[in-house]
Amino acid sequence: MNDFIGTIPEKRLHIGSGRAYLPGWTNVDLFSSTKADLYCDAMRLPFEKETFDEIYCCHCLEHFHRHAIVAVLHHWRELLKKGGILKLSVPDFGKIVEWYNRTGDLGSLIGLLYGGQNHPLNVHTIAFDGRTLTGALLMAGFTKTEHWDWRKTNHSLFDDYASARLPHMSDGPETLWMSLNLQAIK
Repeated sequence: MNDFIGTIPEKRLHIGSGRAYLPGWTNVDLFSSTKADLYCDAMRLPFEKETFDEIYCCHCLEHFHRHAIVAVLHHWRELLKKGGILKLSVPDFGKIVEWYNRTGDLGSLIGLLYGGQNHPLNVHTIAFDGRTLTGALLMAGFTKTEHWDWRKTNHSLFDDYASARLPHMSDGPETLWMSLNLQAIK
């Protein structure tokens, strides 16, 4: 009998991976111009129910039509194992308003508000604040939502929009963190 008991590695899904390919994760993106393990629509992910321990989606949910948000979140919830975690990062509308009120600089907010617009599908169709995103997660069947800190994740070394801030790349007292990072448990 072997005394060594190995641990089963966690299965992790990264939806909308874009330029942030995460090793050890299943990276999914719609656009074949980026590196991914699978190219498909995030509303129709071809995985069995209860496959993943963790799903991470950074600045992708806001690309879905506002009437589809709960259905998308429900689909992702079904892919999680019981107790699994969905980590989301979206542009924080409250921070967008705060930055605009502070600076009057709409130009620095265009991408956060409307997306990259370099492709017909790369547009934002909904805005979120903590209350609206929490409400959508609860409607989709998740329990307990909480904020998460991008610096304290297993993917913090990979640059993505979870760490978006203005002024860009600043880290001083004037820094405003522009992403709403919420996680929810199945």
